[in-house]
Amino acid sequence: MPTPPTILARRSIHDSRFLRVEELDLAFSNGEKRTYERLTGSGLGAVIIVPMRDDDTVLLVREYGVGVDRYELGLPKGRLDQDETVEQGANRELKEEIGYGARHLKILTTLSLSPAYMTHMAHVILAQDLYPERLPGDEPEQLEVVPWKLSELHTLVAREDVTEGRSIAALFIAREFLAGRFQPA
Repeated sequence: MPTPPTILARRSIHDSRFLRVEELDLAFSNGEKRTYERLTGSGLGAVIIVPMRDDDTVLLVREYGVGVDRYELGLPKGRLDQDETVEQGANRELKEEIGYGARHLKILTTLSLSPAYMTHMAHVILAQDLYPERLPGDEPEQLEVVPWKLSELHTLVAREDVTEGRSIAALFIAREFLAGRFQPA
């Protein structure tokens, strides 16, 4: 495995409420030098939750995505709050977005969004043994909850309103875990 480049300098170029653009001067082990830009998150990480109503039924949410200017069908997700564990954040987001909490939460893996230019990482959480409980959330409108069979995942990913890569990856990871074909590290 090659040696990672040395960061020679780091500069913040732009900030928003959620993201900061950072410029890095890098020196690679072969002597090459380059300047890269990357987006860095302002939070403590994020969770994307696979809430299982039963052994085959996952609960999805339909939510407006401003980046693509349409409603998308995907998994509940959100940023972690200060002093919150990954499991606590996942349970809070479930209660805010779908009106359920989970008695059993399992961290399956962590996914990057775009490692070439983003620092953002999201923990994939399997949520089972759901119970009704709602917390007020920060969404501008109530999210529609859509049950879907994991055994019909192939039809879900063929839909035009299912394009968010983390949701698709998390669903496949959860399906493989539940089938006994994947074990978290």
